[in-house]
Amino acid sequence: MGDRLKDRVAIVTGAGRGIGRGEALLLASEGAKVVVNDFGGSAAGEGGEKTPADEVVDEIKKLGSDAVANYGNIADFKTGEELVQQAMDELGGCDIIINNAGILRDRMVFNMSEDEWDAVIAVHLKGHFNLTRAACVVFRQQRSGVIVNTSSESGLGNMGQANYSAAKEGIVGLTRTVARDMGKYGVRCNAIRPRAGTRLVISDQMREAAQRGGAAAGMQLKALEQFEKTNPPEAVAPMVVWLCTDDAANVNGRNFLVGGNHIALYSEPAPIANIQTEGTWDLDTVAKLAPTELCKDLTNQFMPKEE
Repeated sequence: MGDRLKDRVAIVTGAGRGIGRGEALLLASEGAKVVVNDFGGSAAGEGGEKTPADEVVDEIKKLGSDAVANYGNIADFKTGEELVQQAMDELGGCDIIINNAGILRDRMVFNMSEDEWDAVIAVHLKGHFNLTRAACVVFRQQRSGVIVNTSSESGLGNMGQANYSAAKEGIVGLTRTVARDMGKYGVRCNAIRPRAGTRLVISDQMREAAQRGGAAAGMQLKALEQFEKTNPPEAVAPMVVWLCTDDAANVNGRNFLVGGNHIALYSEPAPIANIQTEGTWDLDTVAKLAPTELCKDLTNQFMPKEE
């Protein structure tokens, strides 16, 4: 066992499986005590059972650290407060927040229901806020704390995931603002975009369809298996845990791609081209300058394909 996070207390949401489980176990292996939060539902956020959280708690105790389970739904505002209070009461403090819990309700935007939109926004974006807000009350008072949020490459745009993409890119904006709000209190907040073969990426339905199909489906199944092999969920945890250590004290308000053997730092938002005029804009001036100076290198990559 290491000691990079000795005696610190972490809360990890969605820690019963996949990426969250790997994060909780590595935090514990570096000396942290962990509140293991998992609603125990399906990938769509339905149902619920205590087994996933309980099993991770048992694994952490076998590592020689301490842990407690929490089965609350992070989409509920009160769950964030209850998690922080549980960390304080049962483990003696609150130092690290890993916002990881998530669900999927994929649908093309023209077929997406209000419930499918609301459910995904509630777990991802509101869920991040619920725990972050509660933790920041404590972090502000103690003038220390670390938050690592979970965004996604899908936030950059992904077919059939308007709800998920909006929530995940909202998390990046939340991350940057929390970093600014809390930086003066000694608190850091960063985000990752994980690339991992989890049940949210590769569903049982996808696997079964590939197994039932012909040659093309067989190739798809091999591709899925290769993705899982090269991007295991556990490979995300080292970067997340490093961000929680004192070695990352200079990293705040940033977001990273984290995959099996690849980590990348995304640039901060900045203009890549600009145009100016002497007065205020009118349509004729925009029509003259935008095509030649602002948008000259752009192509519509989503145009209809010719039949």
